[in-house]
Amino acid sequence: MKRKIIEIDQELCDGCGICAEACHEGAIQMVNGKAKLVSDIYCDGLGDCIGECPQGAITIIEREAEAYDEKAVSKNIQAKTAGEKLPCGCPSTNIMDLTKGTPKSCCSEDSVEPETISSRLRNWPVQIHLVPPHAPWLKGADIVLAADCVPFAYADFHRSFLESGPVLIGCPKLDDAQFYIDKIAEMIDVATPKSLTVLRMEVPCCGGMSQIAQKAIMKSDVQIPAKEVIIGIRGDIISKRNLI
Repeated sequence: MKRKIIEIDQELCDGCGICAEACHEGAIQMVNGKAKLVSDIYCDGLGDCIGECPQGAITIIEREAEAYDEKAVSKNIQAKTAGEKLPCGCPSTNIMDLTKGTPKSCCSEDSVEPETISSRLRNWPVQIHLVPPHAPWLKGADIVLAADCVPFAYADFHRSFLESGPVLIGCPKLDDAQFYIDKIAEMIDVATPKSLTVLRMEVPCCGGMSQIAQKAIMKSDVQIPAKEVIIGIRGDIISKRNLI
């Protein structure tokens, strides 16, 4: 039958996972870091997910498609709820016990008390929303732009990343990405920092932090080098690359 159904532009999709979360029928899932319509029978064609997509990657089209099957949707949701992944399909919402496996410790075998590690934090506030573009410690600095889960996952966050510059913290999934782009672009114009290092988690929705940095630099009148460091959920560094 010919009916209305959603279509996802893979070029525009940035893998934030918001549409998958908004799809109550479970028709959209995250596959290889991109939103996918997994089955025509799960999509009612109403397009509740469209308004949730920050990139405008979802549209409603009319094409040949199997009829919407409410019973199949119910079974699909029940199966996903009982399985390893939550209905939204985003890896960042998976329920995991990270205490399993070999824990890492800062203590030696003979030590009773853990080693005291001094804070390397160079600035306050740290939240992007609260940092004014004219903050003196931004001027000519090597800025660290970190997703707010990173310090919890990476044990040596302070010593590895806060020695040489100020840090800005935010969440690319839950916060207003366009606000971040505009504000960081203003910071770059006002403070002319030397560089920007993006620290993000390995989950697809966290990739938005790298895109925010790239778009902010492109919008700014000052072009600065930027690199990306991806942190695994178990605290390892997965990859490093230049963004600009």
